[in-house]
Amino acid sequence: MTLPKKLKRDAVYFLTRAASFLFNVIPRRLATFVGAGIGLVAWAVLPNDRHKMFRHISLVFGNNLSTSQKHNIGRDFFVDTGKNLADVVRFQKHFETEIKPLVSAEGLDVFDAAYKRGKGLIGITGHIGNFELLAVYLANLGYRIAVIGREIYDVRLDNILVGNRESLGITNFATTETPRKVLSWLKAGGVLGVLIDTDSIRVRGEFVPFFGRLANTPIGQSLLGLKAGAAFVPAACLRTDDNRYRVVIKPEVRIQSSGNVEEDAYRMTAECTRALEELIEENKSQWIWLHNRWHTRPENTA
Repeated sequence: MTLPKKLKRDAVYFLTRAASFLFNVIPRRLATFVGAGIGLVAWAVLPNDRHKMFRHISLVFGNNLSTSQKHNIGRDFFVDTGKNLADVVRFQKHFETEIKPLVSAEGLDVFDAAYKRGKGLIGITGHIGNFELLAVYLANLGYRIAVIGREIYDVRLDNILVGNRESLGITNFATTETPRKVLSWLKAGGVLGVLIDTDSIRVRGEFVPFFGRLANTPIGQSLLGLKAGAAFVPAACLRTDDNRYRVVIKPEVRIQSSGNVEEDAYRMTAECTRALEELIEENKSQWIWLHNRWHTRPENTA
């Protein structure tokens, strides 16, 4: 590692530790206010990110949204992300007393019925709302929750994130974890939370429709879930206008088995992606439009 890169990583690490300390000693209202301010400043000083978000929003919604509406979606995403991060770093000390009472849930009966079948549950979500809180909230209710988390480039930051999850009862599987271990977790009746909205070459993917365009989408969770006989349940934890949270659990995704594992996994992934689209459509400013979901293209496609 070069010296400039090391210095940059050290700076990010120590700033993260300092921000975590600050957000844990000040009241939540002030913490979310500061988080919102940081998000607003980031929106103002990152023109390239603003352009990317505007381009991706336009790609999906075209002329159905005005220019000002598209900019508002991008700005609100930055502000909400700052608030969400302020809450995330407060989990260990303040979840029970401050954050949990602010969460309401819709559709828990769907989640509970699927969980009690005892064949495992794939919790389908994406980079929408406060997805870290979604896992923490369900684990706190007594469900056995595991997540597949992509490793952060700095092992110190990764240790902070994983430690935060594990201290709150969540099992963390790295993306390099063996499929056999994850399958065993599902067969034992556990919940596996997965984010299916990233274009990544680190995991196996297939091109499925996402807002009308083919997008490289992880498919491993569908293969493992179908093999285990697990349920597939879409969910999201969404921030409300009064700085509270609303956990939304959608109906279970089901497909008719064709007897072909690969075909069934593709169809399940496509149906789960469609369910995630609905959540994004209903909560446009809470999805990560910064990410180019359609970066990787199928062969022979422009």
